[in-house]
Amino acid sequence: MQFSDALQRDITETVRFALAEDIGSGDITAQLIPADHTANARIITRENAVICGVNWVNEVFQQIDNSITVTWHIADGDYVTANSVLFELSGPARALLTGERTALNFLQLLSGTATICKHYSDLVAHTDVRLLDTRKTIPGLRTAQKYAVTCGGCHNHRIGLYDAFLIKENHIAACGGIAAAILAARDIAPLKPVEVEVENLTELDIALEGNADIIMLDNFSLEDMREGVTRTAGRAKLEASGNVSTQTLAAIAETGVDFISIGALTKHAQAIDLSMRFV
Repeated sequence: MQFSDALQRDITETVRFALAEDIGSGDITAQLIPADHTANARIITRENAVICGVNWVNEVFQQIDNSITVTWHIADGDYVTANSVLFELSGPARALLTGERTALNFLQLLSGTATICKHYSDLVAHTDVRLLDTRKTIPGLRTAQKYAVTCGGCHNHRIGLYDAFLIKENHIAACGGIAAAILAARDIAPLKPVEVEVENLTELDIALEGNADIIMLDNFSLEDMREGVTRTAGRAKLEASGNVSTQTLAAIAETGVDFISIGALTKHAQAIDLSMRFV
């Protein structure tokens, strides 16, 4: 996902909501500190990570108090080692403390997403496969996590239900078959990509006859994936899905499929341990 005006608008709204749920009627603990007290703070990572979330952090402190100065020592997508200083803050002490948790929540989650994506992408760097995320994201943070995926070296599948067809088992059953579902999709939105999930080689042949743009091989064996690549011969893009792990990933990539979709890129992300200290 490219950083864009639309993404910045999403950041502004997401941060506004996050601050509202945290601050509520006011940060009563910060009121212990004199209103005119200023401070400097330093944020470090306690572990190795690929960092993502710079613009979310900036937006948090901009919305709280635009007199705060944020000085970054890294950029989105940078790999850092434990105890590295990520950025420094300067401004009213109350405001720094009020924004701390929300800012670090965004940074630790998005960096965790980018870090796991980097780990997966490194495992298939010797192939031409593209690793794709899914819609298994934290509600309200879809675009944020999908941006983090790209910072970690992986790629975005469809963003939501509106930008591409993904015809799965239940859609096929309701439409009366794979061919009928593809025809209906072409009629509804002729310019949208059409992807179909298939469960065996016979269904693959039907999807190819129907001229699907992308065909998802759901829980195929490695042998059937290789056969599917041979049968397809470039007539459609092939996406492997199901039972993908760090142990199976390289072997799947080596079958010659074009894409591998992995829900774990977003739903299994573990937040990076970060710390803010006044200096």
